[in-house]
Amino acid sequence: MKYRNELKYLISDNEVKVLEKQLGAFMRIDANAKEGRYTISSLYFDDLFDENYYDVDDGIDLKKKYRIRIYDHSTDFIRLEAKQKKNALAYKKSCPLHLEEAKILMSGKGLRNIRNNDPVMNELLYKIQSELYHPCIIVEYERIPYVYDAGNVRITLDTNISSSTDVDHFFEEARFRRPILPEGIQLLEVKYDEFLPGFIYDFLNDMRLEQISFSKYYLCRKYNVMGGSIL
Repeated sequence: MKYRNELKYLISDNEVKVLEKQLGAFMRIDANAKEGRYTISSLYFDDLFDENYYDVDDGIDLKKKYRIRIYDHSTDFIRLEAKQKKNALAYKKSCPLHLEEAKILMSGKGLRNIRNNDPVMNELLYKIQSELYHPCIIVEYERIPYVYDAGNVRITLDTNISSSTDVDHFFEEARFRRPILPEGIQLLEVKYDEFLPGFIYDFLNDMRLEQISFSKYYLCRKYNVMGGSIL
């Protein structure tokens, strides 16, 4: 199990433009990004008591979160992921899914017909059967991804973050979405292994950004669970 450092910052639209110019000078765009960006849609699971939600609310971040993820609203590549956090460290493992497998996991029916030779799949199958895990929220955003080989650095600008409770239509592009951040505010994420190259640290420090604790899943669920404001 290898954890990666994961730092997060809220930034303005103007800071996004500045970062795009700076990052583009010495980092490359992820090869998977069409025209420099892609849309990520994630369907998260939780139990009947919303334990994952309340764990974040209580500051407990060791519990794994399970999600089905697609890119650019396409079902050509579907992935099941399990993510676990410990302070500013994150660990993620995943396995590919067929569309029918994803639909079975979403419905909770016909689980015996699904392959069970992958650890991540087995974990979620157990959660569905024993703890009644079920789809609870869709988290969606546009990502501008930059990568740098030394330190396995990945810097992403996540824009237009939104939530949807229309979980039955996860694979459909036309569904209701609710923005979770004030207009003009976006999310910067910095991920790396053992070290962050000095020049990257310097320009982030020069921008005087304030590191924050930020869970897209938690904020997307906050309004729906608590009936209050997002921030």
